[in-house]
Amino acid sequence: MMRAEFPAKAKFLFEPHPYKVLHSGRDGTKSWDVAQALLLIGVQRPVRVLCTRETQQSIRESVHQLLADTVQRLGLEGAYLVRQGTILGPGGTEFVFAGLRQQSIDSIKSYEGIDICWVEEAHSVTRRSWSILVPTIRKPGAEIWITFNPELETDETWQRWVLNPPPGTVIAKLNWRDNSWLSELSRNNIEFLRKTDPDEFEHIYEGVPRSAIKGAIFATEMKKALAEGRIGQVPYNPARPVDTAWDLGFGDLTTCWMLQAYDGWYNFVDYHQGEGMTIADHLIELQRRKYVWGTDWLPHDGVDTIIHQRLAGVGDRSMSIEMLLRQAGRRPRIVPKVYVADRINAARTILPLCRFDAQKCADGLQALRHYQWGEPSKDGVAKREPLHDWASHGADGFQGAAVAVRQPKAAPKEPPRPRAMVREPGYAPFG
Repeated sequence: MMRAEFPAKAKFLFEPHPYKVLHSGRDGTKSWDVAQALLLIGVQRPVRVLCTRETQQSIRESVHQLLADTVQRLGLEGAYLVRQGTILGPGGTEFVFAGLRQQSIDSIKSYEGIDICWVEEAHSVTRRSWSILVPTIRKPGAEIWITFNPELETDETWQRWVLNPPPGTVIAKLNWRDNSWLSELSRNNIEFLRKTDPDEFEHIYEGVPRSAIKGAIFATEMKKALAEGRIGQVPYNPARPVDTAWDLGFGDLTTCWMLQAYDGWYNFVDYHQGEGMTIADHLIELQRRKYVWGTDWLPHDGVDTIIHQRLAGVGDRSMSIEMLLRQAGRRPRIVPKVYVADRINAARTILPLCRFDAQKCADGLQALRHYQWGEPSKDGVAKREPLHDWASHGADGFQGAAVAVRQPKAAPKEPPRPRAMVREPGYAPFG
C-alpha cells in the first residue's frame, strides 16, 4: 500500500462532522483528497458510501473512475473489487453511484442507510435536490461530504453551505497553493492568467464566485430584479388563478413556472422541475400545491403525439401532452412558435415587471441566471445560439410565459376625491 498524503487543511476528513465542505478553484486537490480518504476509511471499517451529483446520465459521469484510479494508486487492489457500477470493499464496504436529478423522491429516500454521501460538482445542485437529500442521510453518525468549484454567488450550494452553513459544518478552501503535485506548466498558466486577466484568475483559480455567468443572457435583468427587491416573498393570491408555463422533456428536464398576472405585475409564486417523470407525475406535484388553476401554456410541441411519448406515459400514441392535460380537466393552450431572438426579447421586456418568490422559485431563478450564449460559430459568422444545457429548460419555460401570458392590468388608481364647491367673487354655477 502506498502512503497517502493530504494537505493539512484536509485532515478534518478523518474527524467526525455531519457536514464537510471542500471548495476551491482549478488545480485544487479536493476530489483526490476525498477519494483517498473514503477508500482508506472503507478499509478501516465497513461503510456504505453514496457518490452523487446533480446530473449523472451514465457511470462515466460519476467519480467511479477517479475512485478506481485511486485504488490502484494507493495499492489497494487487494482490498477493493472494482465493478462496472459499484466498488466493493472489505467487511461490507460499498460505493454506489447515482444522479440526484435522475432519481425520484422515493429512490433518493431509499438511501437512508448510507454512512457517507459524497456530493461532487455540487455547485449545480438545486434547492429541490438538497431539500430531499439532506434529511434522507440520517443514519446515526452519517455524514455528507461536498466538493465543488463555486460558480455564482447566488447559487443554492454557495448560499446553503458556505454563507449560511448549518450547525456542525466544517469548511475548507483548497486551491492550487495547497497542491504539492502542481506541475510547472500549470504554475506558468496560473501566473499568466493572473497578470493578463485578474478577474478571471480570481474565479478560475482562487475559487471566487461570480456575480454573473460569463455570457449570461439575462444577467443585467436578474441583477436589477435583486437590487430592486423583486426577488423575495411573493404570496399566492387565492382570489386569482395561477397560470403555468411549461418546457417539456423526459430525458431532459420538464419545467413549469407558476404565476399570477395582475396589478401591473407578473408574480411568479412557484416553480417545479423534474426529469424522468411522466406528465401524470408532474400534475400530481402541481395538485399538491392546492392553487386555483388558470391556463396551462405549453410549447408548440405539446400537440405532437410522437416526440413526448415517454413523457405522456401512455401506450396510446395518439395522445399528445395537450390532450392529456385537457383529459385531466385542465385548460391547456399552445404558446405561439417564434424565433429564439424574439422569445429572448419578450423575456427581457417582461422581466422589469416580474416578482419572484425567492424560495419557491429558487431552481427557476438559478436557471435564469445560468442561461448563457453558446460559442460563436467557427465559420466566422457572428450569430450565436443559447447554450442547450440544464439551465435552458427553465429559461425556455420562462420565455414561453413571456410570449403567451396576458399582460397584467395595472392596479386601478384611486378615484379623485370630490372637491368642495367654493364660491369665489363673480362665480355663478351653471343652470
